[in-house]
Amino acid sequence: FVVSLSGGVDSSAASCLVALMVERAVKEVGLSGVTEKLSYASWSKGIRSQAQIMKKILACIYQGTKNSSKTTRDAAKAVAGEIGAEFFVVDISDIVSGYQAMVSKATGIKLSWKDHDLALQNIQARVRSPSVWLLANLRKSLLLSTSNRSEAAVGYTTMDGDSSGGLSPLGGIDKAYLRIWLSWLEKEGVQGLSRYRSLKAVNVQAPTAELRPRSEKQTDEKDLMPYEVLDTIERY
Repeated sequence: FVVSLSGGVDSSAASCLVALMVERAVKEVGLSGVTEKLSYASWSKGIRSQAQIMKKILACIYQGTKNSSKTTRDAAKAVAGEIGAEFFVVDISDIVSGYQAMVSKATGIKLSWKDHDLALQNIQARVRSPSVWLLANLRKSLLLSTSNRSEAAVGYTTMDGDSSGGLSPLGGIDKAYLRIWLSWLEKEGVQGLSRYRSLKAVNVQAPTAELRPRSEKQTDEKDLMPYEVLDTIERY
């Protein structure tokens, strides 16, 4: 699997689900049983530990722009490190700027946050898609979408951005529940399996897309409404 790991709730949850899957599989059928199931993969022959499986089975990539913070980058690195995933960091600022300059030149439109807020946010989210797909293709892996039900219900998701993927493990799960679940996974965890203390760096943050300039201190709930309210309205 491959996950575009932003250091936020959704992508951290998707990554942790993969780690719990591997740990549960090893516990139930043993290391040899898991490697036998993975025998179609050439790398399975040299596996000697659960940690080696995790390194091969999950890659996470943090794709930052000038609007991204050290807080989310460090959180992403901590989560990937604790669960044992391979971790990459790339800066997509130049690609974003290139698209903006190209379209601005072609249309004659001078882009500004005042007049083109949504477009300038979405291009950042969409630019992350080709690079994470490339990583998934190179690893012959399945890209996991990180979009959740709450945000999809009100259109707070980006087509060809966080909706990109071949499987959406969070597609039916609301954000309020995800936040509670991630806090539980940090402090208690699944009985008999690991809990991930690194999630504290994720759980202490106010969820944010980090697409507007940092000076605006963007948060998801500021853009939308409190998630508990959103989910109650959605249910009604």
